[in-house]
Amino acid sequence: MMQNNTKELIFYTNPESRARIVRRMLEEVGVPYTTKVLNYKGEMKTPEYLKINPLGKVPAIQHGDLVVTETAAICAYLADQFAEKNLAPPIDSPQRGTYYRWLFFAAGPLEMATTAKACGWNLDENRQMIGSGTHDDIVAALELAISKGPFICGEQFTAADVYVGSHISWGMHFKTLEERPSFKSYVERIEARPAAQRATALDDELSN
Repeated sequence: MMQNNTKELIFYTNPESRARIVRRMLEEVGVPYTTKVLNYKGEMKTPEYLKINPLGKVPAIQHGDLVVTETAAICAYLADQFAEKNLAPPIDSPQRGTYYRWLFFAAGPLEMATTAKACGWNLDENRQMIGSGTHDDIVAALELAISKGPFICGEQFTAADVYVGSHISWGMHFKTLEERPSFKSYVERIEARPAAQRATALDDELSN
């Protein structure tokens, strides 16, 4: 794993985006990285950046010659590349399934349901064809995800907590998730971590 520290790690971001999640993950990993901030006025749509992410969105990372996009994928990739940081359960651990389950639940059903609520889409009208389930289904599932506490994989903090915790925090802030006591206490544990506080300070500085 040490050889991964010799590869240049570039982080493409904008502080007003989901890239804040990746910033948190990078600070948890604690390895050097270069930040490249792209604005929404065209820098994300340049030919050079579209070679990195054809969707013209952030976040993305470049690790040596490899490009990784999609926030959940970046978090999972970093956890595996820097396994010594213990941000994912061992591959042969039963908790690995729990880790995958809720990491990708947040990337799929949770993202869909909260986006639908923000946009005023009625998922109940097409309940059978919508893979996410209803908004109430999502909230009930989230309660299950964090019920084993203090973290999704029990005592071990993982990349799944970085990702799920960020979504719950934003959901409560933007009113796409109700402020349940269980959600608030879980987010407080995540946001109290030094890496989360460093990441927030770095991104807030970029936003000013």
